[in-house]
Amino acid sequence: MTSFDPARYLPDDLLARLRERAVVHDRENTFPHDDLDELRAAGYLGILVPEERGGAGLGLVEASLLQQRLAGAAPATALAVNMHLVWTGVAKVLRDRGIDDLAFVDEGAAAGEVFAFGISEAGNDLVLFGSDTTAEPDGEGGYRFTGTKIFTSLSPAWDHLGVHGLDSASPDGPKMVFAFLDRDDAVVTRDDWDTLGMRGTQSRTTELHGAHAPAHRVVRRLDPGPQPDPLVFGIFAVFEILLASVYTGIARRALDLAVEAATSRRSKKTGTTYANDPDIRWRVADMALAYEALPPQLAALARDVDSLADHGGRWFSLLAGVKHRAVTMAKSVVDDAILVGGGSAYFSRTELSRLYRDVLAGMFHPSDPESAHSTAAAAWLGPVTA
Repeated sequence: MTSFDPARYLPDDLLARLRERAVVHDRENTFPHDDLDELRAAGYLGILVPEERGGAGLGLVEASLLQQRLAGAAPATALAVNMHLVWTGVAKVLRDRGIDDLAFVDEGAAAGEVFAFGISEAGNDLVLFGSDTTAEPDGEGGYRFTGTKIFTSLSPAWDHLGVHGLDSASPDGPKMVFAFLDRDDAVVTRDDWDTLGMRGTQSRTTELHGAHAPAHRVVRRLDPGPQPDPLVFGIFAVFEILLASVYTGIARRALDLAVEAATSRRSKKTGTTYANDPDIRWRVADMALAYEALPPQLAALARDVDSLADHGGRWFSLLAGVKHRAVTMAKSVVDDAILVGGGSAYFSRTELSRLYRDVLAGMFHPSDPESAHSTAAAAWLGPVTA
């Protein structure tokens, strides 16, 4: 893994263009179509697709490093693309375990098609294990989905939307149904994404009005509740690792900006740079100590997923934990970077100000702090007893 060079897939000149455009998309609340076009042309949508299907054949370890690098330039672009990479990552997790149910995802991604993640629902803290969306059988093995999905990143650009819903009508129901939809009139995207940060993701609300998934795009029917199915594991594992990677990348950029500020700002009182101030040195060191713990954790967990390691029942605690630590670390590092940057960082035109707003989104993604702590408690203490 030491020979892997992220700059091969995300060269400095590309990142510079993405960073420059990120300012505009944040200010104007627009989707980064140009970013997506450049990433598509560079083959980035297929980094997790095997070479024999037209992709780069990378593993989750390398994808994590790439997402960290991308997030350092354009956090919203990285978070949006993350949701596409989740599905290609799930296809890899399944394929590595001898299950090729998502071959069409690989093939579509290699051709430049965009897959989006339509799972989140308002008030549904069951997430993967339950749904308020109705999945109605069409009598031919397919389903029609009716419901509302929130935080649908890539809303202006996706070609296929992975969703879940509850089938309560079939004789063997209720069943959780996972399937993929194409854009049509039964899928309505609201233009309602006006948020504090991560504005470029354009994670709009999506209404499903009997949206149809034919039988060959229905990938699972599972009992509601926690399941050992590889699809559920794949979604959770890839989602948590790549999400943590984005926020770790934001933290690294904030740390770099803090170092830049400390070494360039000069104190009128001492006549030297703030890099020589003991309080600033302590603060930057504290940021570095917090940040440097996360990349090795991400690499280790991603490698375990790639190598089919068996953590048994501890998997969900490990994955929820790394996501929780990444987003809380990133928030703390950006907070400190703002202080090191001084009063100028308070202006909305500065990159640190944008990172400050962008990093706040981390707390809203699954697993949230309550879920992460509940999962960890169950792993170490067992279930709650009467």
